[in-house]
Amino acid sequence: MEAILHGILLAFGLILPLGVQNVFIFSQGASQPSLLKAFPAAITAALCDTLLIVLAVFGLSVIVLQLEGLRLGLMIVGIVFLLYMGYSIWKSKPASLETGKSLKPKKQIVFAMSVSLLNPHAILDTIGVIGTSALKYVGTEQLLFTAACIIVSWCWFFGLTVAGATIKKLDGTGKLMTIFNKCSAVFIWCTAGYLLISLL
Repeated sequence: MEAILHGILLAFGLILPLGVQNVFIFSQGASQPSLLKAFPAAITAALCDTLLIVLAVFGLSVIVLQLEGLRLGLMIVGIVFLLYMGYSIWKSKPASLETGKSLKPKKQIVFAMSVSLLNPHAILDTIGVIGTSALKYVGTEQLLFTAACIIVSWCWFFGLTVAGATIKKLDGTGKLMTIFNKCSAVFIWCTAGYLLISLL
């Protein structure tokens, strides 16, 4: 029971802060014509998180934290991607204002994979925090801890998608989502800037 509770609290603590991944999943829920069409992004993000959690628990954390070159490479790729994504979100318009311009499933999947697997903060948090915390457990307890982290991740991303779709219903004109997109883009650029400063 302790392992499950620890996994739930730890996963919520890592996933709750407003991050690039959360912004993207929420925006898909808000911009797609129907809730179902936003699911590719949510499912992809949840699968990527599941992969990172499993890798972290079963030893990748030791490798990444010891290889400075790998960490540096992740940071540089992440910065470039965040700059591009910020530009894309800034230029995008809500589906209600620009019919048919919401992301297709394939593009949703690519973007969701990118914000999950090219996001240095997400990777280092997952590997550094979840991977290290999992060392406390062995056998069944370690599996329960891992499962709790994964379940929280899946529930969170589907919840964000539903929240985005709900906001869209309350915002018939699309003005609120336009403001949200601009703020999201600025937030993403600030994240890229923060990462760049941390490299200097």
